[in-house]
Amino acid sequence: MNMVLQQIINGISIGAVYALISVGYSLVYSILKFSNFAHGGVMMLGSYFGLLGLQYLGLPFPLAMALAIVGSGLLAVLNERVAYRPIRNRNSPLLYLLISSLGVSIFFENFTIVTIGPNFRTYPPVLPTDSLMFGGLSVGRLDIIIFVMAAVTLSLLTWLVYGTKIGNAIRATSYNMRVSRLMGINPDMIVALVFFLAGASAGLGGVLFGIKYTVWPQMGILTLKAFIAAVVGGLGSLPGAVVGALLLGTAETFAAAFVSSAFRDLFSFALMILIILVRPAGLFGKITEEKA
Repeated sequence: MNMVLQQIINGISIGAVYALISVGYSLVYSILKFSNFAHGGVMMLGSYFGLLGLQYLGLPFPLAMALAIVGSGLLAVLNERVAYRPIRNRNSPLLYLLISSLGVSIFFENFTIVTIGPNFRTYPPVLPTDSLMFGGLSVGRLDIIIFVMAAVTLSLLTWLVYGTKIGNAIRATSYNMRVSRLMGINPDMIVALVFFLAGASAGLGGVLFGIKYTVWPQMGILTLKAFIAAVVGGLGSLPGAVVGALLLGTAETFAAAFVSSAFRDLFSFALMILIILVRPAGLFGKITEEKA
């Protein structure tokens, strides 16, 4: 029993990081109805922003984390303004947005390799890494900190989207952009805000992942797992993204512990396929006319 509980704890820890990243997918999908695969590059650069603040600017950790969050948010807004808005303004098919996001993702990755280098980098010891024992269970202090920071961030995002006037404007725009314009809402500003929130949450996720593991230019591939989590929970649903991320993290740790670490990805994709077969829109999603 302790072995099972230990794997659940480990799964929740990595699932919390997945959740921070997957909510960005869901936020962007809810407003523009396409999957933003450049989100991984934003997460990766956010991790580098935090490392830059700590190692080269000498900032204390809270300021370095703030730099990563704000920098990633602004980068996501710039990405939308340069790569996506011209396509939207021409009323092009959603497939064009998807192709553009893939191109931006490749650009971010190669730009990082050329300017910073392809080597793995590690964060300095800014957070405690020792473990606490509860009975026969080992819980890392870092895992607790990651879970608390993710929970607070996701709670604030949920409150912003579902409990404020800005959130009402976001949900109105996601429902019908043209009608929201008639109601006095500026859709371009709402889209920019959504991209900032998505980028900021990805930047925080990138910093936490970098502290727990390491940083490298191809780490944006991690967002493929976050995308799976968003699909499992239901694209466009914030609660669904969180639940999907926790399920995915737990499934991965169980696969690694009881089968083999080589089967982690196999279980991730198998979970996504199973959920899609049973509920095509995900656990909390709704059927829409077009998805990309």
